Amino acid sequence: MRRVLVSMVVVLVALGATQNVAAQRKGGGVLSGVVLGPDDKPVPRASVTYQSSAGIAPHAVRADSQGHFTITKLRSDNYDLRASGKGVFSEWEKNVTVRSGQTKSVTLRLIYAKEIPKAYTKSKTKE
Repeated sequence: MRRVLVSMVVVLVALGATQNVAAQRKGGGVLSGVVLGPDDKPVPRASVTYQSSAGIAPHAVRADSQGHFTITKLRSDNYDLRASGKGVFSEWEKNVTVRSGQTKSVTLRLIYAKEIPKAYTKSKTKE
């Protein structure tokens, strides 16, 4: 009787673990992070573009008011990301590996182009 009980417990634990793995696969992986401006301050409502590293299916999300973004339900793959906001862009963050059931964090930094956008310059009042 004891062996039967132990066997049942082992089977139930194995089934639970299998269901947990299946749930993680169904939910996919998560990419989260923050977009920082050239001044290292968060950029509210920045746009974050992402696609598989093979260039398939580009998508975009918006960062929140604190510059944070979250992309959910990603299949296991490598992804390329880029942020933009206030007329400046980040470099491409390439080959960010996402695995099902895991969260990967990244920081995207916007950089200046040849000239500084007006959004990042302080306006001087005329006297």
